[in-house]
Amino acid sequence: MPRMFPSPSTPADIDRAVVLLRSGGLVALPTETVYGLAADASNEIAVRRIFAVKGRPASHPVIVHVAGATALDAWARDVPEAARRLADVFWPGPLTLVLPRSARALDVVTGGQDTVALRAPDHPLALAVLKAFGGGLAAPSANRFGHVSPTSAEHVRVDLGVEVDLVLDGGPCAIGVESTIVDLASDPAVPTILRSGAITAGDLERVLGVAVRLDRDDAGMEGGVRAPGMLAAHYAPRAGVELVSASAAAERAAVLTAAGSHVLLVAPADVPAPGLTAEERLDAPVEPADFARVLYALLREADLRGASVVLVVPPAESGLGIAVRDRLRRAAAGRG
Repeated sequence: MPRMFPSPSTPADIDRAVVLLRSGGLVALPTETVYGLAADASNEIAVRRIFAVKGRPASHPVIVHVAGATALDAWARDVPEAARRLADVFWPGPLTLVLPRSARALDVVTGGQDTVALRAPDHPLALAVLKAFGGGLAAPSANRFGHVSPTSAEHVRVDLGVEVDLVLDGGPCAIGVESTIVDLASDPAVPTILRSGAITAGDLERVLGVAVRLDRDDAGMEGGVRAPGMLAAHYAPRAGVELVSASAAAERAAVLTAAGSHVLLVAPADVPAPGLTAEERLDAPVEPADFARVLYALLREADLRGASVVLVVPPAESGLGIAVRDRLRRAAAGRG
């Protein structure tokens, strides 16, 4: 079993993590978004081990986590002013910047592309490790590729077990869905959101003073996806996932149950579904930010309850609700 430490971790725990990372080990780290599976981004063998443990395709780039904005010039050969402004305002935080890669960014990190994805996580434990380590950490989510992301140390243990050298427990993730990814490499004058997260288009536009585009190309591009989390099918539990409106939930649950499916409804408590028992329902928050924090835990609980189909009434499509709906659509495509 990997060693796990309760929060807050001690300096000795952080030192242990740094020693492992410098020797090519894998360390699961908490961030404010989800738990990441970290390795030295400058060590090709260590990063390849991440791909092997996750079952992640080699063409998929990973995010390099850094301690702060001073690392931009080390990992990117061209840093536009827009990137510096966003890093100054939102780092540390749930924002990933895609920039032209420098020679320091290995092909295994970038998926062979000419760009690198960078972010500074907003979690005291992750930042302490990064500062003590002194370099960049490649750290995709600490779960099997395509499956539900982990938002607790226990999720990591269940998913990856002894294949991780160390799991640092920093408590439940504060946000619960992955970072916003913004492309500033293709055209710095037209910032493009490649993946929705807690930092919204409106947040970015208020800082940059220009319109921000939302990329709808889920398939990515020839030769590999442009950024993590852009596959049409992703973030999926074992059960099938369907998005339904509050008014249609009861009827859809009845149809599926009659067809022999084990249905579980994830919805606010006031959504009617008289045909379902208490064990066939999981209450979901109404507020999008609250929903985001528990989204992946709810999907994991649906699997634990043996559901074959999970009906989800999503939150409003505003703020973090945009990211929640994005993840649910991809989860639905993953088993559709």
